[in-house]
Amino acid sequence: MSMNNAPNVFLDPNANRFQVNIINEDHDNNETAQEDVGSDPPHYEETSFTDETHNRLRISYRPGKRELYDNFRQNGEKTEASLHPYDTHSKMYYLQTFGHNTMDPVPKIDYYRNTGSISGNKLNRPSLLEIHEQLAKNIAVSTGSVERVANGESSAGDETAVSKEEENKTGFVKFGWVKGVLVRCMLNIWGVMLFIRLSWIVGQAGIGLGIIVIALSVVVTTLTGISMSAICTNGVVRGGGAYYLISRSLGPEFGGSIGLIFAFANAVAVAMYVVGFAETVVELLKESDTLIVDESNDIRIIGTITVVCLLGISVAGMEWEAKAQVILLFVLLIAIVNFFIGTVIPTTTEKKARGFFNYQASIFAENFGPDFRSGEGFFSVFAIFFPAATGILAGANISGDLKDPQSAIPQGTMLAIVITTIAYIAVAICAASCVVRDATGNVNDTIVPGMSCNGSSACGLGYDFSRCASQPCDYGLMNNFQVMSMVSGFGPLITAGIFSATLSSALASLVSAPKVFQALCKDNVYKGLEFFAKGYGKNNEPIRGYVLTFAIAMAFILIAELNTIAPIISNFFLASYALINFSCFHASYAKSPGWRPAFRYYNMWVSLFGALLCCGVMFVINWWAALITYAIELFLYIYVTYKKPEVNWGSSTQALYFVNALDSALALTTVEDHVKNFRPQCLALTGAPMVRPALLDITHTFTKNNGLCICCEVYTGPRKLCVKEMNSGMEKKQAWLTKNKRKAFYAAVAADSFRDGVKSLLQASGLGRMKPNTLVIGFKKDWRSAPATQVENYVGIIHDATDFELGVIIVRISQGFDISQVLQVQEELEKLEQERLALEATIKENDFEEGKRGICGFLKKASTLSISKHETKKESTINTTQSMHVGEFNQRLLEASTQFKKKQGKGTIDIWWLFDDGGLTILIPYILTIRKKWKNCKLRIFTGGKVNRIEEEKLVMASLLSKFRIKFADINIICDINIKPNKESWKFFEEMIEPYRLHESCKDITTAEKLKRETPWKITDAELEAFKEKSYRQVRLNELLQEHSRAANLIVLSLPVARKGAVSDYLYMAWLEILSKNLPPVLMVRGNHKNVLTFYS
Repeated sequence: MSMNNAPNVFLDPNANRFQVNIINEDHDNNETAQEDVGSDPPHYEETSFTDETHNRLRISYRPGKRELYDNFRQNGEKTEASLHPYDTHSKMYYLQTFGHNTMDPVPKIDYYRNTGSISGNKLNRPSLLEIHEQLAKNIAVSTGSVERVANGESSAGDETAVSKEEENKTGFVKFGWVKGVLVRCMLNIWGVMLFIRLSWIVGQAGIGLGIIVIALSVVVTTLTGISMSAICTNGVVRGGGAYYLISRSLGPEFGGSIGLIFAFANAVAVAMYVVGFAETVVELLKESDTLIVDESNDIRIIGTITVVCLLGISVAGMEWEAKAQVILLFVLLIAIVNFFIGTVIPTTTEKKARGFFNYQASIFAENFGPDFRSGEGFFSVFAIFFPAATGILAGANISGDLKDPQSAIPQGTMLAIVITTIAYIAVAICAASCVVRDATGNVNDTIVPGMSCNGSSACGLGYDFSRCASQPCDYGLMNNFQVMSMVSGFGPLITAGIFSATLSSALASLVSAPKVFQALCKDNVYKGLEFFAKGYGKNNEPIRGYVLTFAIAMAFILIAELNTIAPIISNFFLASYALINFSCFHASYAKSPGWRPAFRYYNMWVSLFGALLCCGVMFVINWWAALITYAIELFLYIYVTYKKPEVNWGSSTQALYFVNALDSALALTTVEDHVKNFRPQCLALTGAPMVRPALLDITHTFTKNNGLCICCEVYTGPRKLCVKEMNSGMEKKQAWLTKNKRKAFYAAVAADSFRDGVKSLLQASGLGRMKPNTLVIGFKKDWRSAPATQVENYVGIIHDATDFELGVIIVRISQGFDISQVLQVQEELEKLEQERLALEATIKENDFEEGKRGICGFLKKASTLSISKHETKKESTINTTQSMHVGEFNQRLLEASTQFKKKQGKGTIDIWWLFDDGGLTILIPYILTIRKKWKNCKLRIFTGGKVNRIEEEKLVMASLLSKFRIKFADINIICDINIKPNKESWKFFEEMIEPYRLHESCKDITTAEKLKRETPWKITDAELEAFKEKSYRQVRLNELLQEHSRAANLIVLSLPVARKGAVSDYLYMAWLEILSKNLPPVLMVRGNHKNVLTFYS
């Protein structure tokens, strides 16, 4: 019933607002009626209709005219005229809101959180099974519950997070985009280069090329900033800065390698900035002749004192550090403004002598073009300036301390780049418009009437600096690094600006390095670094990281020789920029649906260009430092790849794996099959792979790095239980394969019968051309005691594989494959042992209390635990004895399960190639011999032939194998395969099949027909007679195998084929039994009679 068509019995036409009130469950029984105020709006009241612990609410409509509502409730009228438009469920449900009165929940952010989320609890939405299956009457249904992390549990694959208790402490400081990002980036970008090198750069390159130098540097940082903005807005950003962005985008290999060198670079950068500060202070001391010891030692002393003070500010907390940064930025801005003010203050004679003439068009024109000297060029000048443009990661490096890093990092970083770029260009233009390139500093070098002038702008302004062309001068853009101090309105403010620039950069690096390193250690990418992951205080401060950073900085301050390490550090930062750009490109290129950045102003190809540009700049700045950076990064990348940290961050590298695999699979579908490219692609019926390891091992031996191997399991039984068990074990079993380095896939199906499940696997397994072509199964050792349906299913599977044109390999070992019983016993014993150790530990923990309470307390406690120390020892003895018994009993089975893992000694693989099946019987053992474990085994070929043509048959077989390029040690022609077996062997065969014979010839026709209908699986006399010769052959072959191949490491022989509808299941099983009985491991192989070998090139 729609709202528009329903009679508005309770709706007040004047109501245009509503309110939400929390009411009690007994609200509907409240006798107090609301006042009838015509102008009052209708009320929507919020009530709880489920368990309060889930904080579930409903919103119900309460009309302003309460008596009408009460009348409706009491009378309970349900006529069309009395129904409300919101009454969709009748009495107890009509007040509930859509999405909260069903088990199927409405969309909610808490369902998408990670475990340990800072901003809220993760909720578990009902599973599809819970919604799909019938509702259990005794189970309370709720649409969401707090993740079990609330109870201290966690789920695999979730990112490591700081504990909820620590993160939610009062006073946890979070910064906005201005104080957290903009201020830090501006302070880091504006370094000492602004005050002591920019004037020299514009003097060398001129205004034109100088602006290009600045612009090129800004292009690198802007492209990186754009890429970083895209990455930051593609999900919640946590602490770790550049490391977090790169690792979550490209994976732990790239992130781990760059994270370590980036943290180290920041630590050494502290020393660089502190030494820069100390050098300035020492220069001031030198001018006033107040050195403490000497220049180098004074740098060490002042540097040490400075870094200790900075450490104190950092350890005091991020709030104090942020306040210090704001103060330093204020000083820096005053220094910059002081310079611009100085350019318009009329100059003095002394300053004119030093080359400063205020704004002059002639000076601007003269300084516009380049004038490279002392071997400098465009790229060398660019290499000197570029470090002044870096520092854009200062805000990102404290991403964990930002209120909204997704918004703050792009906004603050990009604005900082714009502001600092404008400042750099403005300072460069102003300095080059006011100061000439060369000046003597001598006030007497003025032009007097009659003196010739060389045409320079200084000459036009009344000064002759021509002697600077023949001898060094100390002033001017090219000679004086203190131009900004000279030009400024108040020189000491520039010195304060230099102090502010160096100290702010040092402070930012001192904070960044521990934060990045802490995030790296928390992820446990490098084993053994967990010590530095611990945080302290309300802000989770990495105190241990601060101490490590302080130690590294102190080491380099005491060395006081940073000329060599400085280029490497610049390259470390550039490597980070390159990877950030590449991360953005890679994520876009991988086309993962999860790549949905809110920041749209990026392009994948622009990001790739930015990455290549960063790499190029690295070589321009210092080629050998770039090579060192790449070498270190490659080493760390290989190390992390080899260690394979157990993390899953959904990186673009993972996405690209999928895209590449999909593209390759699709490309493979267009490639026609060719015999030269044949490889065994096996579907192995192992069940759970850990249950039949030997079957998996032998299959894996000839498929590893060569073909497809799928370990299959069929679940039979009640569908609901089967599906639940199957789904719960899929990841665990695939993980077992990965952990045990088995290059195989795990697949499972739930079916009504084992045979139906295998049929499904035979038809649907694989993808495109990557489909199984060979079925591998273990021999059914218990076929004589198993139910007839199991035997029928087993033989039926072989028939099905043949129908689907798959090759068949049946593997038999003496002890059988299934070790599930042994695993179960071992698991139970391990549990018992753990319980025993836990009880012993409990007793030991209470030893002190036992001494205080005496023997009575001890006995009471022992009674509570249902165990005493004596009983514990007794149980331990029983467990040990039981364990030894189980070990001895199953020793041979366990050894047999690992026999294909071991390296095979010198021996033979005997191939009984009796029937041509397309070559699979000969190809499988050949593949085995090229494996490391089987390479010492030689191939011996056995085949049938005529007595009078033994040598000819040998030559024919040798020629065939030579054409196939298969090496062999010997060829044996067996001429007596078709003679009758000896009486003992035949008698054994007859006794074996006796329980399964029908013996219909001894009964009347009616009884015989009835028995055939009741037991169709039994061997009839007619069948046995029809296949007597074939039965003879199987028994005789076993005799020959015993004679010739008893000592072989492995026997591979042609699998006999049972004609459907003619050979009964039990007769066929008897053939397989007698054929492979009492022999070394046997592979009975039958190809699909299509060529898998060729001698054509």
